[in-house]
Amino acid sequence: MSGGKLPEGWGKTVIGDIADVISGGTPKSGIAENFAPSGEGIAWLTPADLSGYKKKFISHGARDLSTEGYSSCSAKLMPAGAILFSSRAPIGYVAVASNEISTNQGFKSFVFTNDIYPDYAYYYLRNIRHLAEEMGTGTTFKEISGSAAKTLPFVMAPLAEQKIIAEKLDTLLAQVDSTKARLEQIPQILKRFRQAVLAAAMRGELTEIWRARNSFNLSLQKYYELTKGQKLKAKNISEPCEEKTWLRCNIGHIFNVKSGDGLTAKEMNASGDIPVYGGNGITGYHDKYNTEEPIIVIGRVGYYCGSVHLTPEKSWITDNALLVDFNRELIAKQFAYWLLKATNLRVDTSSSAQPVISGTKIYSIEIVIPPIEEQHEIVRRVEQLFAWADTIEKQVNNALTRVNSLTQSILAKAFRGELTAQWRAENPELISGENSAAALLEKIKAERAASGGKKTSRKKA
Repeated sequence: MSGGKLPEGWGKTVIGDIADVISGGTPKSGIAENFAPSGEGIAWLTPADLSGYKKKFISHGARDLSTEGYSSCSAKLMPAGAILFSSRAPIGYVAVASNEISTNQGFKSFVFTNDIYPDYAYYYLRNIRHLAEEMGTGTTFKEISGSAAKTLPFVMAPLAEQKIIAEKLDTLLAQVDSTKARLEQIPQILKRFRQAVLAAAMRGELTEIWRARNSFNLSLQKYYELTKGQKLKAKNISEPCEEKTWLRCNIGHIFNVKSGDGLTAKEMNASGDIPVYGGNGITGYHDKYNTEEPIIVIGRVGYYCGSVHLTPEKSWITDNALLVDFNRELIAKQFAYWLLKATNLRVDTSSSAQPVISGTKIYSIEIVIPPIEEQHEIVRRVEQLFAWADTIEKQVNNALTRVNSLTQSILAKAFRGELTAQWRAENPELISGENSAAALLEKIKAERAASGGKKTSRKKA
């Protein structure tokens, strides 16, 4: 299809010509007796009930109205098959009523004639959500009025074809949702993979074969004692280290930490390009720096305390973070970074309202360190595996972007008649004559004229 031309047997109209547009209402919220538990009163929806709701049909919201509550407000019971369409906060949530249901004033719902298949109307309204949003007015939040909702365009296929379109969309969009769900699981799988890689690296498993091929005459423990001129005294650690060339020690033997310099949000110069590190990593930017080489930073306070970062050459470290210094004769910077990331630094923080760590708290944590040569090999292998994971994650994100646009693409094709072109060719009698959309529209027009334009009446509770 191109140029907006409709398939043979289709027609165009506006929703107000083929459906009653129904608003809703809310009883006084301060009177508990106006409401009932979900499923125990009169079914009633608010837009919040459709937030994140993925199913086509809905029977109840988070709570129902009581008989008294329903009678005291302008909510209207609509029949099963009514199309529930949120008109504000936001515009365009849509579902099909699986039973009699009412809504609050955040809806402009549609009760179509029997010549409109509810599932078809549901998918069509999903397809034109952007048009409804464009028609919204208001300053605090956009809202589409009842009169505007009546003017929404409606592309009408013959009734038999409406059902075929809805069935095809059921199948295709279920496949899209399934694909999306599987793709969305992969980042968590990759997160666990990275954690497993780091854990294996720090146990020496990544370099087990490499280590067998590369022997060292001097253990790191002995080297420590020679360079320090003293016997290693470690607290709360098991002896000896399984790998004879590795050093089992406490963080305090190798690392020293200190807080950065205070810098409030008001003091930051946001036009600068120097990253500012706080308890949660980068918290802003500044035009000055207090360190001019890449350093390891640990979040000191807050929910993300214990998180480890490696800064660029110039950065500002605030007093909500810890600058890490270490014995460079014993440990390489990049290995130190990965070692600390693999170590749980959030010790003694569970009972604190505001989690905080310090050198005093982390210095006694046990760590195991291989010789410098093996550290470099571990870093190489870790970063190689992480780069592989990053590549996969990028591919997954690109695929998710394409999948997210696929739903609207499929809906657009459906309402251009592209999904049912072969079906129309095989069933010409079902799209012509009295079965054509033009004939259906004339029938609907005559029925509505005969009823005097009578709208869906408000049912008693």
